[in-house]
Amino acid sequence: MPATPLAAYPPLVLVHGLWDTPRLFNRLRDALAGERDPLLIPYLHHRLGATRMGPLAERLGEAIEAAFGPTEPIDLLGFSMGGVIGRTWIQELGGHRRTRRFFCVASPQQGTPLAQICPSWLLGGIAELKLGSPLLHRLNADLRALEAVDCRSFYTPTDQIVVPGWRGVLPVGPRTALPPMTHQGILSDQRGLAALRQALLSD
Repeated sequence: MPATPLAAYPPLVLVHGLWDTPRLFNRLRDALAGERDPLLIPYLHHRLGATRMGPLAERLGEAIEAAFGPTEPIDLLGFSMGGVIGRTWIQELGGHRRTRRFFCVASPQQGTPLAQICPSWLLGGIAELKLGSPLLHRLNADLRALEAVDCRSFYTPTDQIVVPGWRGVLPVGPRTALPPMTHQGILSDQRGLAALRQALLSD
């Protein structure tokens, strides 16, 4: 499928995960080679997992509006916890009204058992990634906003953070398994980068 002309793409927003910074996306940005500019990669400080998804989603929305105004359509890619932040913004803060496509990459949208040991009073953000957490239950209870967006999920079956790996997908839209064997490897392995580049440049 031929790539869409550059002018036809909306801005692309990349949302990093827990314990990450915007540097996480350096290899993906290089792989895109300017073909998805303008790019916005905001730094969302998680306070080691203490900050909950709601405040992080608010900061994401503020960064998007500061960069592109209140109405310009965007594409959004969220990696790991960043995918849950993006989904919270889309479903609970009106982000669906301006999001064309949502790319969810190795994100614990159905929770992960690794979060079960985290107490809510100390690590509130990570605790929201528990299986059946109030946040995930609320997001899954009403999918209308999410269904208004072109959603695409990417995961690795051997993910060590989102366990099992097939849980790292959205409840709507197509799902694609990627060959890298590790969570972070999706954004460093050339095979994962090639697959994401192809998806981001598809029309």
